[in-house]
Amino acid sequence: MTEPASSHAVEGRPMGDLARRITQRRTELGLTRQETATRAGMAPAYLQYLEERPAADPGAGTLLRLAGALKTTVWHLTGGDTELPPGLGRASRTPRFTELTEAECRSLLSPHGVGRLAVSTAAGPVVMPVNYSVVDGEIVFRTAPGSTPAQAAGHQVAFEVDRIDEAFSEGWSVLVRGPARAVTDQDEAARLEEQVFSTPWAGGRRELWLCVEPVGVTGRRITV
Repeated sequence: MTEPASSHAVEGRPMGDLARRITQRRTELGLTRQETATRAGMAPAYLQYLEERPAADPGAGTLLRLAGALKTTVWHLTGGDTELPPGLGRASRTPRFTELTEAECRSLLSPHGVGRLAVSTAAGPVVMPVNYSVVDGEIVFRTAPGSTPAQAAGHQVAFEVDRIDEAFSEGWSVLVRGPARAVTDQDEAARLEEQVFSTPWAGGRRELWLCVEPVGVTGRRITV
């Protein structure tokens, strides 16, 4: 399945939080508001309006120019792909595959985000998404006692983060292997409470801290 054409995405488009998506994509590309406005052929003041007003509803032509300036699609810019897995776009015809150094991997991991924890359970291997932070070189996250992620304590686990840029057919992935432990010391738990940025998006009472020591860290990048 390939990515829908922009014209299809405009018709009945799910706007979502357009303002946030424009700002995020512009930041990813390292573009200023002035540079983006120039590329899109619009006034910087209007781009500012679009970024600061979540209820803004520009026309199809404006969205097409803006998507082109941000090297993405209207479908992605308006949140049409939020219910779909990444990687639906076409792969590059001339991809370049490189191994990442450990320093590069740790830089991509830091300081927080959403990753996938692979843990063995009685029912077999399970992969769960968790909101994590990196504190003193360890991957830390909070979960609920008795939950699936909690079963990682005392075992070797794998932890993976990645990023895919559909517009450029590029991406990277980092894989961490190492032992997971539950934090039982109250002082350490209090310190994590103060330093950790990411909190569980799922909400609820999640009072068990887990730490993964990165014994093995590897990564790969695909570019065009």
